[in-house]
Amino acid sequence: MSFRRGSRDEPEINLIPFIDVLLVVLIFLMLSTTYSRFTEMQVQLPVADVDAQRDRPREAIVSIAADGRYAVNRSPLAERSVDAVATALAAAVDGKDGVVVISADASSPHQSVITVMEAARRAGLSQITFATQASTAGTPTGPRP
Repeated sequence: MSFRRGSRDEPEINLIPFIDVLLVVLIFLMLSTTYSRFTEMQVQLPVADVDAQRDRPREAIVSIAADGRYAVNRSPLAERSVDAVATALAAAVDGKDGVVVISADASSPHQSVITVMEAARRAGLSQITFATQASTAGTPTGPRP
């Protein structure tokens, strides 16, 4: 019997399926990156359910108008400096354990909010919270699409 010695085919890696998988992964990453970027850009004001309000005797409500004017407990401030806001906050809470509630207009400058936070720090007030809009019946509390 004569056995023929066959030529051995060298094993080779089929690259076509590998390239297909990489292309699908690349498309997935491109789509998810673009989507997350646009999601981060859409900022909505927070909406909260209205619960029974607690009595807080040492609460300073700081209102910030759209043009950056301040009012502490409905008393407008003449100056917009950090020191003036800190003095008004210290007088409003009359103690070190007060709560600062920042009620800023949607179009107020961010620097105005930072100024109030810095004034609260200088006045020795560490409890800061933000006022939100009350959700109406039938309105979802989550972010809008």
